[in-house]
Amino acid sequence: MAHVYFTRHGQTVWNVANKICGATDVALTELGHEQARELGRKILSEGLGIDEILYSPLIRAKDTALEVSQITGIPARAEVRLMEQSFGKYEATARNGAEFQEMKKSFVNHFGGGETMLHLAQRIYNLLDDVREQSQDKTFLLVAHNGIARVIHSYFHDMTNEEYAAFGIRNCEIREYFF
Repeated sequence: MAHVYFTRHGQTVWNVANKICGATDVALTELGHEQARELGRKILSEGLGIDEILYSPLIRAKDTALEVSQITGIPARAEVRLMEQSFGKYEATARNGAEFQEMKKSFVNHFGGGETMLHLAQRIYNLLDDVREQSQDKTFLLVAHNGIARVIHSYFHDMTNEEYAAFGIRNCEIREYFF
């Protein structure tokens, strides 16, 4: 059965500070680098059979993917469609801010200059359609962001708006999805 793996990048300095990263390029912490190496070791030990890693070009996802690639020997390449959603004026603000939490439930909101959830879903769903076509021959690991995790999960599972807005995964948590 065709499937794809997804993981979120390792811990960043803004994750520690409880700030929204969005499309802002934020570096991994040393723990984030170690989480990426641990993920690489896990992929090897579990024999997941991943053929290629596609990663967001933002430094936190790129560094995570390249750490995994170095440990596993799996080739990795940037995929611009995996870039995190731009949260506009909310980037660098508190992740748990009440106004931002409410805005996340509005799928056509530009977040004061950012990208709408619907536009994000369009590019991620298009990417997943492309991956599905290729997954008959290859198994991919997608390395990206929490906002991307929400959209990918919604591609495979029905969710209410509230469930979508609240969904998230831990740094370097790996999920498997079946087409």
